Amino acid sequence: MSERLNELVKLESELYFPGVRRWPLALVRGAGSTVWDSEGKTYIDLTAGWGVTSIGHSHPKLVAAISDQAQTLMQTTNTVYSEPQLELAQRLGRFTPPGLKRCFFVSSGAEANEGALKLAHKSTGRSRYVATLNSFHGRTLGVMGCLGQDKYRARWKGIVREATFVPYGDLDAAKAALSNDVAGMIVEPVQGEGGVVVPPPGYIKGLSAACREVGARLILDEIQTGIGRTGRWFAFEHSGVTPDILTLAKGLGGGVPIGAFMATDEVLASLEPGDHGGTYAGNLLTCRAAATVLEVIEDEELVARSARLGDDVLTRLADLANRSPERIESVRGRGLLIGLVLRNAAHAAAAHTRMREHGVLVNLTADRVLRLFPALNIPEDELDQALDVLEKQVLA
Repeated sequence: MSERLNELVKLESELYFPGVRRWPLALVRGAGSTVWDSEGKTYIDLTAGWGVTSIGHSHPKLVAAISDQAQTLMQTTNTVYSEPQLELAQRLGRFTPPGLKRCFFVSSGAEANEGALKLAHKSTGRSRYVATLNSFHGRTLGVMGCLGQDKYRARWKGIVREATFVPYGDLDAAKAALSNDVAGMIVEPVQGEGGVVVPPPGYIKGLSAACREVGARLILDEIQTGIGRTGRWFAFEHSGVTPDILTLAKGLGGGVPIGAFMATDEVLASLEPGDHGGTYAGNLLTCRAAATVLEVIEDEELVARSARLGDDVLTRLADLANRSPERIESVRGRGLLIGLVLRNAAHAAAAHTRMREHGVLVNLTADRVLRLFPALNIPEDELDQALDVLEKQVLA
């Protein structure tokens, strides 16, 4: 490591909580899908800040909107009306089904999911939840009870009220767990942190019907899959259903911390002022930024582009898997949310490291899945270059 990086490592050990295992680099600048580290080395970014920088780093229109709003008004109390907040709500509602227009803005995906659980409880009077194994919904205390990975949840068992967990993609198991004491079932239309797991056909639609039969709310967590990531504005569109409650974050803000949850009028009928809130809920700066992100995605037709490029990448990686079955187990994903599943965890970790050393940033999740979720507007030549590196390092 360089002298500067060593300094940062030392400073963190003295000043910051040990929350995550760091890669040995510090990023200091980004433009589009290229980032620079503190030593001046460039990387093609296929992580997009875990899918956050949906229109790339420092998009000129987003930078201009943030700057303009920062010079105008950044924060007020939540007891006054907010034009940026309502502008974002109006723009977001253009892309959702007719029955799903009303929303509430928060500061993160976990907070959006917390709000969704509260809505399910308030609208049904029930307090039990069903969730899926291998899921990820955030690490705040309430929603952690629905986090289907024991490696995260087990540390807090004494204070977490756990959901009933069922295997992802198993509709019969979900139906068996759903009863008239269930407030809601929370599920990802595609599991992201769990390794880019796409459910079988009919699964989400079947969950919707099963929830409706017992009066439970279907909560679709689209923190990672929403806002064009899977080649549709929302991944639930692939299933032909409308959720009772929808949660969003990550790509909605393009780099600013914002989340949202939306619900049908039926769910919202029992909600009263004071049931939920937050000082930064619907912050003017973040709402202005998110509205600009939606504008850019629409104007640049990035949802359709995500579908097209995603198909191209899946085809290329499927060919790689066919040529290297001893190394690659499968390829899966939708749009620009793609997982390359390697057969060996040690090999996956080594390939992940080698890619970084060769100037491409990807995520390693679920022990042996290389997860690719670049900006929706990544230049095609950069994407091809990154895939060249991936292919060489996976086969190395």
